[in-house]
Amino acid sequence: MIRRVLFVDDDRAVREALGQTLELAGLQPTLASSYIEAKDHIGPAFQGVVVTDLRMPGKDGFALLDLVQKADPDLPVILLTGEGDVPMAVRAMAGGAFDFLEKPCSGKDLLAVVEKALELRARVMEARLFKREGKRGDAAARILVGNSPVAEELRESARRAARSGAEVLIIGAPGAGNSKIAEVIHLLSTHARRPFVKRAAAGLDAQGLTDGFAQAEGGTLYLDEVADLPQPAQFALIELLETRPATRLIAGTYRDLAAQARAGQFHPDLYWRLEALRLRVPSLSERPEDIPALFRHYVATACEQANLATPEIPSDLSVALMARDWPGNSRALMSEAMRFAMGLGAPTAQVQPLGLNERMAHVEKSLLAEALAQAGGNATEAATALKLPRKTFYDKLARHGLRPEDYRG
Repeated sequence: MIRRVLFVDDDRAVREALGQTLELAGLQPTLASSYIEAKDHIGPAFQGVVVTDLRMPGKDGFALLDLVQKADPDLPVILLTGEGDVPMAVRAMAGGAFDFLEKPCSGKDLLAVVEKALELRARVMEARLFKREGKRGDAAARILVGNSPVAEELRESARRAARSGAEVLIIGAPGAGNSKIAEVIHLLSTHARRPFVKRAAAGLDAQGLTDGFAQAEGGTLYLDEVADLPQPAQFALIELLETRPATRLIAGTYRDLAAQARAGQFHPDLYWRLEALRLRVPSLSERPEDIPALFRHYVATACEQANLATPEIPSDLSVALMARDWPGNSRALMSEAMRFAMGLGAPTAQVQPLGLNERMAHVEKSLLAEALAQAGGNATEAATALKLPRKTFYDKLARHGLRPEDYRG
């Protein structure tokens, strides 16, 4: 059970005496003399409760309660009040405080209230962990690697598509991994225990489509590059969607299907049916901060398959990878990782059309995002890891449009 207590009081004698009471009871007190000292400990990741004096110089207990309510409304705050402050404390409880105690309070009374608050906090943190681990353990979390907001949105889009049960059109640049997204949607859906069948749309005839639907019965049929589906097969596909509803269709393309439908190259009825649920796969250029994690993942996978020891990946190599252009997207990065895993040399550099300042800004943003991801959105920890003053760190975040809250679980 969580045993941490942030104890805030400007009176040193009270702070040390009650801090010792908490410690003797087996708790882990963190003592602070002011709002300023306490504020850096407060956030959704704090696994404990807050006990604070109501009246303090500068920002008082009300200010601290307001900070907690904004940072994490589920973080219990216990107020210590002086004589005559009880009406104020009652109002504070209406504003979100867990409880209050009149000073001087006995150690027994303090411990009784703290234990109740700790029990509540433990339940909240357990529920959050269960929800977080549930997402970490699903197919989207296992297969779609990356810590950036773009990667998380891709995972959430896959989850939403899986829940819908409708046909899905996946759009992504060559090498972006459209078929992998289709497999993830299948694994997250109610069809997961049934077959996942993949077919190239180019040259597929009506009989081939019918066979594909039969093999995927009750599961999912994925048509790769559906824009290449011959027109007779497009008519057959429309009919199969009506007559074989037990099989779910997911289609992928990097072409402009709307333009092809307008040009008469793609059946408009089929286009609008697929367009109803559309999922776009971002290119690597849109999430460069994910490149080091993806590269590590691909290297580890290649080594596991070949029964090789996983080599160390130098940090300067990660920076070089982020600074590169990747027109082949994940497929190209995977090929580089396989060569590296096999000891065939480090990835070779490519010429960037960007200038030096742009490339440096690109790399800086990626390193900031990676530090935030590793710190779970804790800006203080991320700034410390990068050896940056907090103000400098926040200035850089603002410059690159990064928000710590986007990286929290």
